[in-house]
Amino acid sequence: MRSAMATAEVGDDVLDVDPTMRRLEERAADLLGMPAALWVPTGCMGNTIALMAHLGRGDSFLAVRDAHVINNELGTPAWLASGMPQALPELTPEAVRAATLNTGPYYSMRTSLLCLENTYNAGGGTVLPPAEHARLVDVAKELRLTVHLDGARVWNAAVAAGVSPAELTAGVDTVQSCLSKGLGAPMGSVVAGTREFVAEARRIRKMLGGGVRQGGVVAAAGLVALERIDDLAVDHDNARALADGLTELGWLVRAPETNIVLAEAPGMTVPAALERLTALNVLAGPMAGLVRFVTHRDVGKAEIDEVLNRMRGIAWAGSSSTTARS
Repeated sequence: MRSAMATAEVGDDVLDVDPTMRRLEERAADLLGMPAALWVPTGCMGNTIALMAHLGRGDSFLAVRDAHVINNELGTPAWLASGMPQALPELTPEAVRAATLNTGPYYSMRTSLLCLENTYNAGGGTVLPPAEHARLVDVAKELRLTVHLDGARVWNAAVAAGVSPAELTAGVDTVQSCLSKGLGAPMGSVVAGTREFVAEARRIRKMLGGGVRQGGVVAAAGLVALERIDDLAVDHDNARALADGLTELGWLVRAPETNIVLAEAPGMTVPAALERLTALNVLAGPMAGLVRFVTHRDVGKAEIDEVLNRMRGIAWAGSSSTTARS
């Protein structure tokens, strides 16, 4: 990947004349089953661009509770896209339909957008299967809602479901997908949709400070990343091995579907468990009231075994004094 970056053919991407960036965007659009795509520095910017393009001032948008666009993007849907998030307790066609029934006079909230997420980060990297995806898209179109997919890890979802990424974007108006995370690029995502949307997205990207000049340097890394999609299956296997090991240590673990493991150390708060892990030089973080572990291409079977070996010397059922101090 670094070699590809060092030897990349470059131009000026702000003027849309960088040949390597053009190849990346065309390849990503093809994989996602969309007419066109635009590179952006981060997934958060990609989601923000889509919401800015789709939402009118004061519009409401629907997303599942704890969705990344609601909880983990610093309020940009409201701050920059002028939209009001409406969190659904569960993401089902029935919940979407019920949330749009409260229409009334002109001063009532206008719901115009449904945001999907695949994989669902706060759910532990769970996959929205093609059939369920299709049902949600169908009800959204019936209700005249635009559909944006936060597909930061749609590559993981496709590998886990045994389908192409395009099968998990079918029917959506726009999608954002990360080239970093499991695919290993040092930075970058793509946001994809119609050619008209991408033209507007390029304008919004510049407005947000996301235009780059010799973008081919980072686009070259993205092209290498897109050749690694099938390798994500290894990360999923490692996540299952980690989950099995944590279960043997007495942790309460959600069975992982992809590369995210959510778990609870019995009798311990999340801060207390993270403090102990940090002391062992094991890196994890909080998510949805649990401890989140993530596997990726830099964490192999040897590293999983090392993590579990370090954790075996610790009594994980926390005492009341430990919990109180946390």
